Amino acid sequence: MVFSNFLQKKLSFPALSLYNGYKKYIFPWHVTGHVIIHREGPFLKKRVERIKTVQLILFVILIALGLYMVFSDHELYQLIGSNASVRVMHILLWVLAVLSLLFILWDFSSFSSLKKDYSELDFAVHNDHIAGIANRFSCDAMIEKYLDKPLPDTVGCIMVDLTNIRQINDAKGYVAGNAAIHAFSNILHTASLGLCFVGRNGGNKFMALFEECSDEKMEQFLSRVSELAEHYNAEPENLPLTYQWGNAFREGDQVKTINQLIALADRRLREKAQQGQY
Repeated sequence: MVFSNFLQKKLSFPALSLYNGYKKYIFPWHVTGHVIIHREGPFLKKRVERIKTVQLILFVILIALGLYMVFSDHELYQLIGSNASVRVMHILLWVLAVLSLLFILWDFSSFSSLKKDYSELDFAVHNDHIAGIANRFSCDAMIEKYLDKPLPDTVGCIMVDLTNIRQINDAKGYVAGNAAIHAFSNILHTASLGLCFVGRNGGNKFMALFEECSDEKMEQFLSRVSELAEHYNAEPENLPLTYQWGNAFREGDQVKTINQLIALADRRLREKAQQGQY
């Protein structure tokens, strides 16, 4: 609850207007995933992995030393063979050793399965299940990096809307609408490679955040999106996608915080929508 209130106070700009709806359905699970995976998970996983590896190595060394002592010490070997009590104790110790080794190997197998579950949960927490790219939670995490501190001049943002998603939903249904969101997300992801972070910020809104921004990088990203969208729309079996965007760049705009930067990009996007510049 404290973390939820913190986000509501800090992430107060138009680009995060869907936060309340997001919190209602996703937030409790995401906070749990964030605490376990994003903060503790990687460190805990590595620490447990190291402990188990050392445990197995030490156990193998002890087994090897035990075998060496038994077969190298002739008197001990004879004592085991001649004394029934010692022989029974010896057998029990080796049975215990074998069971312990099997338990360690089973533990390793369980840990491998746990790592797989961890990877799947990590993907689910940080990625949108419809879009297949970074989700709202990941967008918020990127934004959090720049909260409560001066915004570097190299940070830029482009807000993108998929403008005809409502028409697709009305005409073809929500399955087709989800497919359109997924296809457009693939376009943005491909266009972002080597340039910026891209995530679905909720509904039909997407955010591209440039941490090492320049006018050239923004133009390259938008050019890639345009080319990929044209190629996608040229396919007869695909429903045409239309979009609009608004951008802001700390170096060239009078903004001092990440909130102001994203709000400016979002405002420019809405101004284009009002002017019909698709």
